[in-house]
Amino acid sequence: MNSRQLYLRLLGYVKPHWKRLGLSILLLALLAATEPVFPALMKPLLDEGFTHRNETYMQWIPIALVILFLLRSILTFTSSYVSSWVAQRVVTDLRAEMFHHMVHLPTTYFDTKSSARLASHIGYDASNVTGAATSALTVLTRDSLTLAGLIGWLLWLDWQLTMITLMIFPLIVLAVRYFNRRLRRLSSANQNAMANITHIIEEAAGNNRIVKVFSAEKFETDRFHEINEKQRGVAMRATIASSALTPIVQLLASMSVAIIIAIALHQSNSATATAGGFMSFLTALLMLLAPIKRLTDITSVIQRGLAAAESVFSIIDEPAERDHTLTKQSHISKGSIEFRDVQFGYPGTDNHVLDHFSLKIASGESIALVGHSGSGKSTIVSLLAGLYPIENGQILIDETDSMDLTLKEIRKNIALVSQDIRLFNHTILHNVAYGDESPNRQRAQDALKIANALEFVEQLPDGLNTEVGQNGVKLSGGQRQRIAIARAFYKDAPILILDEATSALDTESERNIQVALDRLIENRTTIMIAHRLSTIEKADQIIVMEDGMIAETGTHNELLTMNGLYAHYHKLQFSETVYQS
Repeated sequence: MNSRQLYLRLLGYVKPHWKRLGLSILLLALLAATEPVFPALMKPLLDEGFTHRNETYMQWIPIALVILFLLRSILTFTSSYVSSWVAQRVVTDLRAEMFHHMVHLPTTYFDTKSSARLASHIGYDASNVTGAATSALTVLTRDSLTLAGLIGWLLWLDWQLTMITLMIFPLIVLAVRYFNRRLRRLSSANQNAMANITHIIEEAAGNNRIVKVFSAEKFETDRFHEINEKQRGVAMRATIASSALTPIVQLLASMSVAIIIAIALHQSNSATATAGGFMSFLTALLMLLAPIKRLTDITSVIQRGLAAAESVFSIIDEPAERDHTLTKQSHISKGSIEFRDVQFGYPGTDNHVLDHFSLKIASGESIALVGHSGSGKSTIVSLLAGLYPIENGQILIDETDSMDLTLKEIRKNIALVSQDIRLFNHTILHNVAYGDESPNRQRAQDALKIANALEFVEQLPDGLNTEVGQNGVKLSGGQRQRIAIARAFYKDAPILILDEATSALDTESERNIQVALDRLIENRTTIMIAHRLSTIEKADQIIVMEDGMIAETGTHNELLTMNGLYAHYHKLQFSETVYQS
């Protein structure tokens, strides 16, 4: 979009609050109308008050000045408050829309985008938009009307001198246009630099243990210093551009004032010939400088706002995750699953991760997926959850094509426990009941009890109301794992995915958690992904994956008897266990 289209779109977020913004503009119009009153009072003050000693003028002009500035103070405060309210409302609305859209973006978007950059766009860029959306409007309204009023008074006093004043305006317009283009480019560069800074901070903070263990403090500090210096350089270039504009405009305006003064001093037959007339004209002329300065200053605010708006709208305009187009209303109840000749490759790659993959899982059956990294195990469960669209084939749930089910319907019937446990910086209650808008405390306690987690939760200072910290940092690995299991119990979905749920734990913790997992698996259709073969021996079916296809299938004993890939993996792990013991 060009600047005009971008700005009009931005104003669309101001439109819902047009009444308050209109009130602010009306107050500013009244404020601007009082601007010429001050120079207008200068003429009678000097001519009638000081020169002719008119008692009436001597009494009322000081009172009029106090009333004038009292009125201006009230108008200034009220208009500023109202415009600030609109500005903050626009920021809130933009952030809310950006966040709402972000959580509905497809998984492929997050595969290629940094979460820190998203945080920077939502937190930093959205706040920069308000200057262009509201402040610019109020300044343009107030100072344009102020200029019109002052120029009108100048024309009334001496139109010839005023026309000389206006001759300088084309030069001001050219200066503003030049610096506008430069400020727009630098503002975009500054926002990108800020996003990079946020990204590095998030990485260093989130991986602080790795940084310490590998003694990489200097490496991270140098990396941050480099990007920080780049941002400083961009910011300084933007400062030069925005700071140079105002003195250039003021210099041009002062040249105009100097010419006017020189001419006015030699005039004797105009309205400015008297001391009061000349002082009134000169005061109005000098008062032009302030609104001209503010109008030139606002250009940098507008350019920063438009640059920020580009960033904001780039997120809002990203295509949201496409839901399935339904031809009939279907629901999941049993949880049977079937993959029929499924083909899939990740975006940006030419290879198929799954190639003509077919698998049938009965309701309540537990199957285990085994294979080396990259064989397609995790892809299978990602496709089942609708995180990626399949290229060819079908996925059926309860004998219904998944394309005839909404993504919400599919996902509300799937629970996940993975190796990479993700907890939110909230209470244990809200983590167990995650996704439930009205968490049921008793149900959460029951889930924790079945997951063998209630005992340690009750020993915490605030019990269920204990804050777990960022990603559960206040809990041990085993405790976090049991909270995740309790979360799956709370959801009580018919389909369960266990993605290497115990691989990060020590042997004792694994045994304790395996008891909870065995309870969780009961009467649920379960897909287990595991490298430790000892955890899947009880599975109804074990599927051995290789290069996106099924290489072997059977029970634990059947596969050992076959003496194939599974038996090979089993021998390797058994020999490793014997060696470690």
